[in-house]
Amino acid sequence: MSVLLLALVAGAVIGLALGALGGGGSVLAVPALIYLLDFTPAAATTASLIIVTMTSATALSSHARSGKVRWKTGALFAAAGILPAIAAATLAAHMPEAVLTAAFAATAALAALAMLRTPAADQEPRPPRPARAAGAGAGLGAVTGFLGVGGGFLAVPALVSVLGLRMRAAVGTSLLIITVNSLAALTARAGSSTPLNWAVIAPFTGAAILGAWDGRRLAAKISGPTLQRVFAAVLLAVAALMLTDALT
Repeated sequence: MSVLLLALVAGAVIGLALGALGGGGSVLAVPALIYLLDFTPAAATTASLIIVTMTSATALSSHARSGKVRWKTGALFAAAGILPAIAAATLAAHMPEAVLTAAFAATAALAALAMLRTPAADQEPRPPRPARAAGAGAGLGAVTGFLGVGGGFLAVPALVSVLGLRMRAAVGTSLLIITVNSLAALTARAGSSTPLNWAVIAPFTGAAILGAWDGRRLAAKISGPTLQRVFAAVLLAVAALMLTDALT
């Protein structure tokens, strides 16, 4: 299979997940870039931020039109993560590749567990706790900056459990948070000397954007629990592959 075709297929799958679940797709972007498209871990995390920023912004516009984005809540949550995202992105540029790979494997496993535990059905709202919300936002920003993932797999459970949003609103709002944090982390990496293969990144991003539009329609047709279980299984397999690679 050609590099271009691999980039298109991987991008479509990642966009589909982001559009349907509000997160999780970005966790597949880094391993896809490393194992399918021969990127180094450092280049893959930076390229992932480019892909995730563009795709999340596109998916955000779709969810916003249907009234599923809580702008004030999302902006406050995202603001708490901007500085941690920039600091973590700067730190990641100086970390050994094996450490980045192992950290990413652990994060992918955490993503799978979060998706399995997060209810897919709407819940009754709970009173938000500002201190916990700020802490969750800062932690999410750090993960985004360090690993080059959008962090939606953590944002959705946090928005439901910490801020009391209903599930569908949490998915839409998470896309705002992902876009802001990814852009902040990407800004911090803008001056790095890591070479990027735009001949791969551009079609990958384009396919992800198109996939995000289809993902929202898919979410309306397939039950939330089914989508989450399938994606969690894929993430666990990715985590096992990357951890094995880091330890060998």
